[in-house]
Amino acid sequence: MTDTSILDIRAVGALGDGLADGGVFAPLTLPGERVVARIENGRADVAEWLKTSPDRVAPPCPHFGDCGGCTLQHWAPAPYLAWKVDQIGQALARVELDTEILAPFAAPPGSRRRLALHARRHGRAAVLGFKARRSWRLVEVDTCVIADPRLVAALPLLRRLAEPFLEHPKSAPTLHVTLSDTGLDIDVTGVERRGGGLSADARMRAAEIAGEGDVARVTLASEILYQARAALIRIGGATVALPPGGFLQAVAAAEHAMVDFALQGARGARRVADLYCGVGAFTFPLARLAPVMAADASALAIASLKAALATAPGLSPIEATVRDLDRRPVLAEELRKTDVVVFDPPRAGAAAQSQEIARSAVPRVVAVSCNLTTFVRDAKILTNAGFTLRNLLPVDQFLWSPHIELVGLFDR
Repeated sequence: MTDTSILDIRAVGALGDGLADGGVFAPLTLPGERVVARIENGRADVAEWLKTSPDRVAPPCPHFGDCGGCTLQHWAPAPYLAWKVDQIGQALARVELDTEILAPFAAPPGSRRRLALHARRHGRAAVLGFKARRSWRLVEVDTCVIADPRLVAALPLLRRLAEPFLEHPKSAPTLHVTLSDTGLDIDVTGVERRGGGLSADARMRAAEIAGEGDVARVTLASEILYQARAALIRIGGATVALPPGGFLQAVAAAEHAMVDFALQGARGARRVADLYCGVGAFTFPLARLAPVMAADASALAIASLKAALATAPGLSPIEATVRDLDRRPVLAEELRKTDVVVFDPPRAGAAAQSQEIARSAVPRVVAVSCNLTTFVRDAKILTNAGFTLRNLLPVDQFLWSPHIELVGLFDR
């Protein structure tokens, strides 16, 4: 059912007041605005703005509004960041947690070193871009204001590179592109594997295009198709060879801000545990302070971390192990001689590991999270066991999105 109403917007892109049965979701609006909108299934498509917010600014990207990313480009920086901080405060208040929320780290435009680009067939050519709002339709992009300019400059090459992976009509490839210190590292997923997978001819064409573009490496679901050189990243004085399709924080400066926060929390430690360590974003910097026990479920990430040890002399000892911390968390007894635990889990959080930390005698914890909901859940586990959340750093590395990252310091 479709209806047209005048809505008063009470919250960013969310509640439009003016309907008899309550609010609706009104994307691309701002608090304080009044709009005429078509309402269908609790969602508003704005037809006309009757009143705009003084915080509304001109979006810098020509794809804004059609592309499904960067949905908050139309909001001025100060109120946009204040809203993110307020979301954290509200989430903490709901579970009766109170702490100092530090000034947020804000990633600037042009700073993302990772992109996931979708490819589709259009005639004989490949179309490359991002998903449209509320649709599986692809928005072809020729620029991206949040991406490192070197990734933007590579878009024509990446469009050519996508073509061989569209060989099968059912393939819907995604190019996961990382800007490493030695060039582009590209892992392709979503290629149809029935009937033998990608042909030898398509593999050859992909390798030729990668070579012409001086790409570091191309992998197909982690299988190497082309490699001119290793994809290397400098972390805490170590040179790490990224595993194919491996995780890396989206913005290097955001990673540095989180690491600096963790280092402040770990000062004076005699032994540190770095859990969900990945390739060592926290491990190597922490090893400049104290010996580190590192663990992660990814065998490839741990292999990369271990191989990088030889490139960073002068570090304290690092013991790195493959361990699924959700199914087999590091036990309280194993943390007996640990002064500080740093953990950086995926979106699902670290409930099982937090329970073991709560049972332990560890005096200090640095918790990194990409999910406010699971952070609050894990924080409550720790505070119920006698920890205090001393302070918290919001990290806005996914610019102009509702996504909130944070890192918090707990001690007993």
